[in-house]
Amino acid sequence: MSENCKATGAKVDLLVSGAYVLTLDDNGTMVENGAVAIAGDTIVAVGASAELTARYPTAQRLETAHGLVMPGLVNAHTHAAMTCFRGLADDLPLMQWLQDYIFPAEAKLTGEMVYWSTLLSTLEMIRSGTTSFCDMYLFAGQVARAADASGMRAWIGEVLYDFPSPNYGPLEKGFDYLDELAATYRHHPLLTITVDPHAVYTCSPDLLVRLKERAVALDTRYVIHLSESREEVAGCTERYGRSPVMHLEALGLLDQRVVADHCVVLTDEEIELLGARGVKVAHCPESNMKLASGVAPVERLLRAGVVVGLGTDGCASNNDVDMFGEMDTAAKLQKVWDLDPTAMSAATTLRLATRGGAELLGAGSAIGCLTPGRKADLIVLDLAQPHLTPMYNPISQLVYAARGADVVHSVINGRIVMEDRRVLTLDEAEILGRMREVAEIVRRVTPAGR
Repeated sequence: MSENCKATGAKVDLLVSGAYVLTLDDNGTMVENGAVAIAGDTIVAVGASAELTARYPTAQRLETAHGLVMPGLVNAHTHAAMTCFRGLADDLPLMQWLQDYIFPAEAKLTGEMVYWSTLLSTLEMIRSGTTSFCDMYLFAGQVARAADASGMRAWIGEVLYDFPSPNYGPLEKGFDYLDELAATYRHHPLLTITVDPHAVYTCSPDLLVRLKERAVALDTRYVIHLSESREEVAGCTERYGRSPVMHLEALGLLDQRVVADHCVVLTDEEIELLGARGVKVAHCPESNMKLASGVAPVERLLRAGVVVGLGTDGCASNNDVDMFGEMDTAAKLQKVWDLDPTAMSAATTLRLATRGGAELLGAGSAIGCLTPGRKADLIVLDLAQPHLTPMYNPISQLVYAARGADVVHSVINGRIVMEDRRVLTLDEAEILGRMREVAEIVRRVTPAGR
């Protein structure tokens, strides 16, 4: 066993083993016939399965003969509860989609609708290999309640904007709601509350500044949709005389706390500025494609030193939360956009979906790769599949051939949350039944349902 993978004297509770352990550490370590030893919520050793099994004979074993053990995927941007709007309003421009369908539907949301819709999303995420997600939406307390029930790791924020919310009502109540959320989950081991202005076109300069001050006070991330479309950039330029990125810069808001979602329409100057300020970017290629927003300049962002994570966005604009599908799209889209087959290599893309997302959320030292001392967030894929055979390059297979349905086990914070495709933390039949009821409500209150 290498020095980097040496086990501690801790009591090991769980051994997860497979044909390969892909650590995604700085050295690109991959162990054939390997295992990960877990004590409580923490990885204590990575090495040969036979050696760790002999060392820890009493540990519970999760073995997959043809399995690939790897870090869980990190969904850097989603609206989990928007599963209730999946397929509601497709094939529309962003602003028409938002103003004519999504905002009116959201005005009728209730906390219970958000709770069950989020449970559905967590069920889908767990079954497709995601172990952590960053969510911004309404009724964030219900999102947190659902995430807690699922056992997932999550960063959760209540969207604030200038107009009244169907959750908290007038804006000032939104600040109270945010403070209550932060207090409730301050010491939660898996849930972190973020501060989430919706966008520059729904938030006044004063609100953007006030929310940044609150993010600093709470020592948390500041999550915002930014430069998602040409229409957004044109509207901001007309209103404030500058682009969304330069608008935030003029307000003194750009720094390492900012998680900017989408960042499709950027100039070279803005890309360099985001890198200099330490801003993080959540890339959502499938949503950007579906809404015809454009293609984010991911390769240029990475060259500028910007930390980039990969996200699915919500199910109303994707229409799923399968990060394996998102990886495949992200890699191929960048290649065709840049007309360069070397752009967004499989290794780069996989990093965005794991360590990139972890770093974006300020958790780079805790999750995103499998090394001793990090939290035990990992998944196992069954490689005994026609579409994964033969296996020459596991990273290539993960990005270009694997599917969410190939994930058979999931461990989050040392806890087995899915075993042999069965999610242990959630009642799938109840969730699907409740969602049929939610869908009936949505049909009655939206233009698409009439």
